[in-house]
Amino acid sequence: MIEQQIRPWDVLDARVLQALFDVQRERYVPAPMQGLAFSDVELPLVINSVDTRESMLTPKVEARLAQELQLKPTDCMLEIGTGSGYQAALLGKLCQQVTSVEVDSRLSAFALQNLQRNQVANVKVETGDAHAGWGTTEYDAILVTGSVPVVPDALKYQLRIGGRLVVVVGQPPVMTACRITRTSAASFETTSLFDTVIKPLRGTTVSKFKF
Repeated sequence: MIEQQIRPWDVLDARVLQALFDVQRERYVPAPMQGLAFSDVELPLVINSVDTRESMLTPKVEARLAQELQLKPTDCMLEIGTGSGYQAALLGKLCQQVTSVEVDSRLSAFALQNLQRNQVANVKVETGDAHAGWGTTEYDAILVTGSVPVVPDALKYQLRIGGRLVVVVGQPPVMTACRITRTSAASFETTSLFDTVIKPLRGTTVSKFKF
């Protein structure tokens, strides 16, 4: 998986590659899908025969998002959209503390079970709608695992100065992964990273108006 899918996608950071070796992806995949754990496809999150209508991102996208956060071992970060818990476990290898928020209680329970079974101690899973921010804590990094039509200002203002928000912005068929860095109290710098298409984050709405 790493040699065929991940390195060709410009994931070359040694810490990220080590985390991919250390976190066993098959232990976060729903049981019927375990044979596809390392395939270059999005895997539907079917929990106890119930389709949550969510899916795990492809391994190369998960790895690239992790790399683009530029995490340091002392960072505390927020993940919006926990899914299976795999991405959070990956991030937990790269930083000090991850708070991960999932709107679907079935998925937050599944993720928590996966994380506990794999003895991941520095990821806290919470249930709720964080598409426009979560609490009042400022974070060194924020990852949004579903796409948004536009980036809510509230999310940007949850970054510490120097903090990075990685999010996929746009609507099908055109979406771009971006890194937004908070450079001062009221200033932000946006870098376009790569084009991709992923499912929308739950809780976000797309305007129906056409201009």
